[in-house]
Amino acid sequence: MVAGTEIQLRVDQLLMQDALSTLTMQALEAMGVERIAIEAACQYVDHSLLQTDFRSPDDHLFLQSSCARLGIHFSGPGNGISHPTHQEYFAIPGKLLAGTDSHTPANGGMGMLAIGVGSVEGASILAGEPLSLSMPEVMGIYVTGSLPDWVSAKDVILTLLKRYGVKGALNRIIEYYGPGLANLSAMDRHVIANMGTELGATSSVFPSDAQTLAFLQQNGRADGYIQLAADEGASYSHHDEIDLSSLVPMIALPSSPDNVVTVREAAGRPVHQAYIGSSANPAYRDFAIAAMMLEGRKVAAHVSFDINPSTRRILTNLTANGHLNRLLMAGGRLHQTGCNGCNGMGQAPATGKNSLRTVPRNFPGRSGTLDDQVFLCSPETATASAITGVITDPRDLGRDLGRELGQDLEIPYPKIEPPAEWILGEDIASPPPLKTARTTKIERGPNISTIPDIAPISDHIEAHVALYLGDNISTDYISPAGARALPFRSNIPKIAELSFDNIDIDYAHTARQDALENRYHAIVAGDNYGQGSSREHAAIAPQYLGLRLAVVKSFARLHWQNLINSAILPLVFDNPADWQRLDKGDILVVANVHHLLASGGSDFSIKIKNKGFSISASLTASARQREILVCGGYTNWIKSKKAS
Repeated sequence: MVAGTEIQLRVDQLLMQDALSTLTMQALEAMGVERIAIEAACQYVDHSLLQTDFRSPDDHLFLQSSCARLGIHFSGPGNGISHPTHQEYFAIPGKLLAGTDSHTPANGGMGMLAIGVGSVEGASILAGEPLSLSMPEVMGIYVTGSLPDWVSAKDVILTLLKRYGVKGALNRIIEYYGPGLANLSAMDRHVIANMGTELGATSSVFPSDAQTLAFLQQNGRADGYIQLAADEGASYSHHDEIDLSSLVPMIALPSSPDNVVTVREAAGRPVHQAYIGSSANPAYRDFAIAAMMLEGRKVAAHVSFDINPSTRRILTNLTANGHLNRLLMAGGRLHQTGCNGCNGMGQAPATGKNSLRTVPRNFPGRSGTLDDQVFLCSPETATASAITGVITDPRDLGRDLGRELGQDLEIPYPKIEPPAEWILGEDIASPPPLKTARTTKIERGPNISTIPDIAPISDHIEAHVALYLGDNISTDYISPAGARALPFRSNIPKIAELSFDNIDIDYAHTARQDALENRYHAIVAGDNYGQGSSREHAAIAPQYLGLRLAVVKSFARLHWQNLINSAILPLVFDNPADWQRLDKGDILVVANVHHLLASGGSDFSIKIKNKGFSISASLTASARQREILVCGGYTNWIKSKKAS
């Protein structure tokens, strides 16, 4: 367990979401898998919910029938966002959860180890393979105090993003410990663990304690409780402290989660949309506190106040306790239970108009509007700003401001108690027994393709630089989210046409034409290339278009692994200054690739053919990952293992 070396972990549970796991099912089919080989898995339909034509509902049927055949639980449209729904139904302290979504670590708030993986790697886990990853460093954060009025869990993680930025926890697991955790509920912890992904963390872990037990009891699963905590005096590779009592309302300005200031620093800017919900603020209290703030009041006439329920259970209980009606009477717009506008599936803001959201990310264009202005904040800040029509620190609501707006804004801080009787509703149905599963026919609509064949990596790579990029290029840039893209997630050739189209509208067409004539390309980029979503499409779609080489200053963990899974050679500049020596159109040549991969060599020489010089770059990969590259990606590697 040495940081930087590859380790393998036995996975107990797998979480999947529909925007990415059609590819998982296609990979299982290509691997020849007939039944899952882990304790439990659940497929959630929460992303691609806009049924504007046949494509999304066809995907839902494909997933449902595949789950029945393979022995996977299926949570259908309207049941809830994967992360909080999984916490309600399946989270068990001490279990290892993998998930085909980068925010899977949210369940670390329950004392689980929860790690995001790519779609194809998710398939391999279902096939019985261990989760393989580079052993992270462990960062301890000692938590003291309790949150002041009008400050909540979102302000905790925004404070950490201000301190560390989106690269601050790369290749680290964050372990929270200390007396202050007694004052954070299981769902408060969910918020912090969810957005630990925005810090670049592999995962975030909280203890399993009285707060965990209370959540399990509420959801009828107290028998799954065990107590877990960090050992007394445990040592950490990195360490920090956070005093909850000292925190204030924070807000991330456009267009990065780490562009954080206090709300008072941003106050007064006009607001045209305020949005509550998402996997980053999914709790009953996150909606109930907004409802109590709005009781007897109205949102400003020019503000769209969007309510995005996170799970069926939470929506049911909000309705039963009158909170949903309070939100609607105040002018709220109710949307279906799911991810919705968080990944650009509806609720796109107007061009250039400020949108305050309780979502985890505000990368440019992710909302569905290219010139968006998305701010990240707590439900308290979003609601206060919806009332006033401008960005407002909720602590500043009061008589003087109310007099200006003609409303009573002397709002005491709402004390939210969970319902005396929590309505559970129906369980997620178990998959059919094996005998029935064998007779299940896979429903395959006309938009559902198979995974394109990937050839073994070439021994001699010659590739022109098709794109020359800077720092923090997210997977939203590489393979867009939103209503225009998600219906094609089960059709690689079609979704490949959208690759990088916000950067270069001609990239996909030109690259595909070149690939058909055996001319391949490379991408050169700066730091933290591939941050954000775990979507495998950001690797496999450019591979289909002819991408064979990526040379960058540094990679985000998940995207780096996905590139290997798609047989794309991911190299890191030995000298970051060499990035400045390259340009779009340069011809890069890497020779003796097979020898270097087989021998464990990490030093690769890249000849810049058109400029007459060479640079050096490195590959830090395990023997297993090198085999995957040589085999032609993860699916082919699994097939070769099965064959042997």
